[in-house]
Amino acid sequence: MTELLAAIADTIGCDGFAFVRAPEMGAVLEPAGLSDWASFAASWDDLGVDTYMADGGRYRRRRFAAYRAAAGAIIRKPHQPHYQSRDYNQMNGGIERWFEPVAERIARHPALAAILRTSQALFDQMTPAELRPDAWHVEIHQFRIEARPGEEGRPTPEGMHRDGVDWVLVLMVRRENVASGETTIYDLVKRPLGSFTLTAPLDSALVDDSRVYHGVTPVEPLDPARPAYRDVLVVTFRRE
Repeated sequence: MTELLAAIADTIGCDGFAFVRAPEMGAVLEPAGLSDWASFAASWDDLGVDTYMADGGRYRRRRFAAYRAAAGAIIRKPHQPHYQSRDYNQMNGGIERWFEPVAERIARHPALAAILRTSQALFDQMTPAELRPDAWHVEIHQFRIEARPGEEGRPTPEGMHRDGVDWVLVLMVRRENVASGETTIYDLVKRPLGSFTLTAPLDSALVDDSRVYHGVTPVEPLDPARPAYRDVLVVTFRRE
């Protein structure tokens, strides 16, 4: 593990989360093979509408994929539904949600490969040996939250929550013409521990899902005459 990645691990170990700014995240990901960021980010222009929103909203677009991450290999699994119990997502949980799959060229993209390899290295090291699995179940979500005049976009419509996994990475891809979108972290009795806003591409939040809750405030358009959206990649690791 590099010195910078070890520092991120120390922060998560101490606080239950880390806010990593883009220059530091880039310095971690580039040695792992991060490249061709422009084509990776452009794929967020081709996401399907999330039709499972219990609030009736049509402000969220997404694609989804699952992987198996073991020593020496990260392999995409056959396409499957995303499922969360209502214990973790009272708004949209309790059902199998079938989202459009991540495009194959993005699933094999060097930027995503670098993100997954780096996440696996970090989360392996942060998991005690007696609990560390032979393989992780990994899910990736491409999210676009859109905001329109009179209709805010809600990155976490379920509110303050945990995801029911072991580890979470939220990585900023692009913000276009939006205000707010502040991330707040809470302890298990729901006292705030810290807040920050992902603004630049590669700004990241890393979360120990067993120790903290997280939530993001709604986004609104700055200029109502222009498209407004917030693009992020969410990666979760769960013991199989």
